[in-house]
Amino acid sequence: MVLKKKRENSLSNRRKLVASLDPKSIVSEQYRTIRTNIQFSSVDEEIQALMVTSAGPGEGKSTTAANLAVVMAQQEKKVLLVDADLRKPTVHYTFDLVNQFGLTSVLAKSKSLEQVIRSTDIPFLSVLTSGPIPPNPAELLGSKSMKEMLEEAKKQFDVIIFDTPPTLAVTDAQILANLCDGVLLVLYSGKSEIEQATKTKDLLIAANGKILGVVLNQKKIKKDNYSYYYGT
Repeated sequence: MVLKKKRENSLSNRRKLVASLDPKSIVSEQYRTIRTNIQFSSVDEEIQALMVTSAGPGEGKSTTAANLAVVMAQQEKKVLLVDADLRKPTVHYTFDLVNQFGLTSVLAKSKSLEQVIRSTDIPFLSVLTSGPIPPNPAELLGSKSMKEMLEEAKKQFDVIIFDTPPTLAVTDAQILANLCDGVLLVLYSGKSEIEQATKTKDLLIAANGKILGVVLNQKKIKKDNYSYYYGT
């Protein structure tokens, strides 16, 4: 029964990668639209390090980050998806990976970046899981080691996407916003409150984050069979 439950959970998490499993679907097309809008959002400055966050938990930021990484890799760009949610990491579940070592191992200098990056069955897409959950996530993300890791990753990858904790829950996202070239904010239609969204925007801007746009998740539009919309 335990093994069966694990297999079911693994399949459920894999289904979140709709851009890979069903690339011709309308939802996958919306992720490609997000990709295009990001690429055109800054003509004069390359968006190499991108951060995906949300106002609160359960708004779909991790699913958005993973699928965005997939569609960018489908352009034959070398993409690294980094699980920077050092409190409740999920990327290793989505890609069915062991999370024994990862980002925290690099930041703690116990492993090199090359030792912990994992390839996936999606061409051009690699993953850096969170690694062991530390007692001091914010301090690690704001450390000199984090800046060094990012600079090293930029030499190896065309795009680095960070999946971060919700902005209103902890300060982690604000710390990373200052390091990234752009921020994508994910909101849940009918769940995210205007005040929360506004406060999130203000916090990210105060941290020198460059908000590229907003993904409105689970938005039902007329009778079409999709639920993602992107706007600036």
